[in-house]
This record gives sequence, C-alpha cells and structure tokens, in this order.
Amino acid sequence: MRNERTLDALDREILAELANDARLSNTELARRVGLTAAPCLRRVQRLERDGVIRGYHARVDERLAGRGFEVIVDVDLSRNDRETIEAFEAAVIAVPEIIEARRMLGQPDYYLRVQVVDTEDYERLTLDTLSRLPAVRRLLSHQTMRLIKGS
Repeated sequence: MRNERTLDALDREILAELANDARLSNTELARRVGLTAAPCLRRVQRLERDGVIRGYHARVDERLAGRGFEVIVDVDLSRNDRETIEAFEAAVIAVPEIIEARRMLGQPDYYLRVQVVDTEDYERLTLDTLSRLPAVRRLLSHQTMRLIKGS
C-alpha cells in the first residue's frame, strides 16, 4: 500500500529511533519520542500498515558469519529486451551470495552486491555463476575495503 499521508516530525523521530534500534520496546520508544505508549503504538502500527516500515532486521557482522569478503559487481548485458532482463533478474534472485541487486539508469546495467568467504570463493562464484547469468556481456568487480556508512 502506498503512503499518501505526509509524515510529521514525530513520525520521523519514531522512524529514526527504530532505524537505530528496532528492538526498542514500545514503552521505551514512546519515552524517547515524548509520547505515552498507546499513541506511540498506534503511530508505529499505522507506519507499518502504510508500508513506511517494511520490516525489522538484524544487522549481522558478515565477517563473523563467514561472508566477510564483499564485492560490488558492475554488470552490462548484451541485450536489454524484456525477456533478457526478466531472465537475468530471475537468475540473480536465485543466487544466495548476491545480497543486493540494483537495475541502473545508464551504465552499468546492474550493480550487484556480493558477499562470500574470500577471494577464492569469489573467483568460484564468478566463473561458475556470475559469468553464466543470462546475457552477461561484462563483469567489473570492485572489492569493498571498508564500509564507511550503511548497514
């Protein structure tokens, strides 16, 4: 459902607190934003219902979880017709090491965010999977040195 309602300052404050710590109890969240528990809960439920809050997630240390080697991959396709794009995107969704995929305006056609164990694992993934995705013309890999901002 699309949110047609404008968010007010209190909604934005609630969102900022939840983005920082989604495990806050409603009571603590209400205290931090200056509301009592019931109106705070109603606002959170409305934000969820309207699709502003799409879910709650754990931030995982990928290195400790065995996927500390991150690569951003530029992908250019040899064809850009509907059938090719749909086939490529369906194949990308099926690859668990690809944790994020973005279709881009201009070049490259796609950015893929890949997390694997190490360089050998990435080489295997590139040769066995990424290079075999439908209509891939070019792959250009960028290794993440350090995450500066983001989740």
